[in-house]
Amino acid sequence: MIGSFESIIIDCPNPRALARFYSELLGAEIVGCDHDRAELVPPGSPRPLLAFQRVDDYNPPRWPSQDLPQQMHIDVKTDDFDVAEAAVLALGATKTGSDSPTFRNYLDPAGHPFCLIKPEG
Repeated sequence: MIGSFESIIIDCPNPRALARFYSELLGAEIVGCDHDRAELVPPGSPRPLLAFQRVDDYNPPRWPSQDLPQQMHIDVKTDDFDVAEAAVLALGATKTGSDSPTFRNYLDPAGHPFCLIKPEG
């Protein structure tokens, strides 16, 4: 092993605002928040696993186009698509209209794609 996983860092124009969005989405605690960076500690984790960093002149991915590709996305497991969808839209997500029986796609307030997914089985 070369090293161990530390965290995922997501570029955005406003770290505090995007941290609030994902805090509500995932039930995570915001820690280490300032003008340029914010970190989230998910439930049950001893440390931050997701962070957001300010990028001047930020350009969001153009999903599903490959003009400015997504490069990554987050899957969030939920038992009830309709309840979860209403909640993420109320938080500021945008529906992409690209759905299937097992997932629904959205954009977070900074334009990053994420999916609500059904549990396997």
